[in-house]
Amino acid sequence: MALPPNFGQAFDLSSLGKPAPTAPNIALGKVVTKENLAADFVELSMTKPVVLLCWTTRAPHSLDTLAILDKVNKEDDGKWELGSVDVDSAPEVASALQARTVPYAVALVGGQPIPLFEEAMTESDIKSVITKLLTIAAEQGIGEVPEEKLEPEEAEALAALEAGDLIGAEDAYKRFLARKPQDPYAKLGLTHTQLQLRIVGVDLAAAIADAQAEPADIDRALRAADVEVATGSVEPAFIRLLALVKATSGDERTRVKDRLLELFSLVDPADPRVIKARADLANALF
Repeated sequence: MALPPNFGQAFDLSSLGKPAPTAPNIALGKVVTKENLAADFVELSMTKPVVLLCWTTRAPHSLDTLAILDKVNKEDDGKWELGSVDVDSAPEVASALQARTVPYAVALVGGQPIPLFEEAMTESDIKSVITKLLTIAAEQGIGEVPEEKLEPEEAEALAALEAGDLIGAEDAYKRFLARKPQDPYAKLGLTHTQLQLRIVGVDLAAAIADAQAEPADIDRALRAADVEVATGSVEPAFIRLLALVKATSGDERTRVKDRLLELFSLVDPADPRVIKARADLANALF
């Protein structure tokens, strides 16, 4: 199987300082090298999920994360494979995985990479991420669906959504996020719920017509973009808000940019429309 197209590019972690003179014996997970990445890990991901963690002795917290992953991996009894990437010994692998910092974890499912996290996380958070990963893999016919235990606030939010109680769901997600600020599902759930709250009672056609009549009106543009994304018309929403980012400055620009980033998070990051819009936003801002 072919390696990622950027395999072999330089990987710079100079901001962390020089490598430790004597690296400890790290025997957690299977060592990933340039030579075995494809054969031992990409190929294996066709039959079970693989998690690769990039670490360095120059960042002790990345070693803590590796230890947690190793513990969880053993508890899961071989349901997924753990690969250990020492960025100092295998900079080519770190580059291929597009690691920008450590710890950086990326999963491989069916040969495709799925970024997991790029900061130190608690054992509870890591277990939650792995459970979600196993669920995604099972949906693709790789491995079995795990018995997922929802966080209490998440269960409360989902029950509220099922009952049509958006306010209750928002409150539950806010409490979930307050307790676990970095949880990606808490962030996504809150963003999605708040979008639904903003478009309650909004008429799609009227919102778009109003925005087209007054393209410089930020409130109208945001309302139209909300209903467009909620109904799957993401490209017009992105184009609308990108035009406003270019036409505004200061607090107004920040308001539009922040809403645009929220809407990006509600769409598959691999969607070409999101990729293009993110590039356009970066060009508009810088």
